[in-house]
Amino acid sequence: METTKPVFLKSADEELFREIKRKAHEVVRQLEPLRSWQIRFKAILFPALFVAAYASALIWGENTRILYGCYFVMGLLLVIIFLNQIHDAVHGVLWKKKWLNELYIHFFDLMGANSFVWRIRHTRLHHNYPNIMGWDSDIEQSDLARVFPYGPYSKIHKYQHIYLPLIYPFYLLNWLLVRDFKDFFNKKKPVWKVTQIPRKEYYKLFFFKAFFLFYTIVIPKLVLGISWGQAIAAFLIFIFTASIFSLIVLLSPHANTENEFPLPDEHNQIHHPWFMHQLKNTNDVTHDNWFTRFFMGCFNYHVAHHLFPNINHVYYPEVTAILREEAQKHHLPYRSYPLWYSLKKHYELLKQNRMPENIFEETM
Repeated sequence: METTKPVFLKSADEELFREIKRKAHEVVRQLEPLRSWQIRFKAILFPALFVAAYASALIWGENTRILYGCYFVMGLLLVIIFLNQIHDAVHGVLWKKKWLNELYIHFFDLMGANSFVWRIRHTRLHHNYPNIMGWDSDIEQSDLARVFPYGPYSKIHKYQHIYLPLIYPFYLLNWLLVRDFKDFFNKKKPVWKVTQIPRKEYYKLFFFKAFFLFYTIVIPKLVLGISWGQAIAAFLIFIFTASIFSLIVLLSPHANTENEFPLPDEHNQIHHPWFMHQLKNTNDVTHDNWFTRFFMGCFNYHVAHHLFPNINHVYYPEVTAILREEAQKHHLPYRSYPLWYSLKKHYELLKQNRMPENIFEETM
C-alpha cells in the first residue's frame, strides 16, 4: 500500500492565499459579536428537535402514520445536525472549548456512524487531498462506484449510471453496517495510511452500532407493541430519508465532471499548490436563502469550508464574498453552479467513467 503522501507545488499563489485568509479572519472577527449566538442556539435546538421527534414516535407511534412521519423527520434532522454541529465540531469550531467539541462529536456515534474513523477520513484525508485517488476516502467509498476516471475497472461499472442512483437511498445503511467496519478491519483502506486505530475504538464501534439499532428498532417494537416489520419499516424510512438528503449535499461539491481528479507524478508531486488544488476540485452551489444558511449549515459555500475549515459555517457567506472578489481580481478558478447542474454533472461523471478510457486525460 502506497503511504507516501502527495506533495503540492510551492508557488507565489500561497502568498495570495495568506492575504485572502487574513481578510477572511478579519471579517469573522467583525461578525462574531453579532452572529455567534446562532451557533449556540442551533447546537441546542436541532438535537432537542431530534429527541422530541423520537419521543413523539414512542408516545404516539401506535399510529404507524405518526411513527413513520416522526422517523422521516428524524432522518432530516440527522443530516441537519451533521451539517450544523457535528461537521463544525470535528473541525474544532462549534465551541471555543476543545472538550466540548470532542464531546459533541459523539452525537455521530449515537446516530449510527463512527466518529473516530470519520474524523480521520474527513479531516486528514478528504480535506488535505480532495479528489486524489487513494487519499480522498470521501470520494473513494465503494467498489460499486467508479468515480475516479483511472480507477480500477469492473464489467459491472458499465451500468453504474443506472444502478447507483437506485441504490443511493442505501448510502447510510452501507455506512452503518459495512463501511465503518471495512475501515476498521481492512488495513488496505486509506485511513491506515495516516493512523493506527486504538483498541478502545473497536469496543466503541460495536457498542454504539448496537445501541443505535437498539433505540431505533428494538425500543419502538417493545414500547409500542408493533410488529418487527413495522419497526424495521420505520428504521428504513429514517435511513432512506437521511441518505437522500445527505447525498444531495455531498455529491454536488466534488464528484462531477466540472472538477479535476489529478494524479501525482512518479515523485508523488501534484503540479499545483494546495490552494489551487482546492479551487480546482471544489465548487459552490448557487442556491442561497435562509433555509440553506440556517438549516443546511451553509453547505452551498463549500469552497470557503475547504480553504478555511477552522471558521464556523455561519460566516461563510461573507468569507465567500471576499473569495469571489479576489478570484475575479486574480483570475482564480472559483466556480459556483446551480444544485441541479452539479447533480446532472455527477450523473454524467458516472456515465463517462463506466468505461475504462481516461476521459480526463487532457486535464492531467
